[in-house]
Amino acid sequence: MFNDIGPLELATIIVLAVLVFGPDKLPKVIQDVMRTVRKIREFSESAKQDIRQELGPEFKDFEFEDLNPKTFIRKQMDNEDLGLKEIRNGFDLKKEMAEVTDAVHSRAQESSSSGGRIDMTKKPEEPGKEDRPPFDADAT
Repeated sequence: MFNDIGPLELATIIVLAVLVFGPDKLPKVIQDVMRTVRKIREFSESAKQDIRQELGPEFKDFEFEDLNPKTFIRKQMDNEDLGLKEIRNGFDLKKEMAEVTDAVHSRAQESSSSGGRIDMTKKPEEPGKEDRPPFDADAT
């Protein structure tokens, strides 16, 4: 819970606690805090058990940590029933990127063979443009 508290922060908290509560009241305050933490833990465990009982036997292996999206996805990716490992292993990102790069380079080579410049003012031809009737602005 307090994994990121260093020794300097811990010493500062202890000194502040002694200054605020005094050395004679500090043991009672620590006992009260520990009792409160213990009651909160008991309450949360009781709530977890109640939820498991209400969900029924099909959720007997339900863990509340699975509600975290990262944990859920990691657990599902390791699940053999879904076949996700085969999909993940069958998809080669490097191969796909190489194909896209080759396609881009081949288009760049085609444009460089036609003088090295691309005419940005020329509009690309639309497929089937010659099949369309002419546009009449007065008719609309």
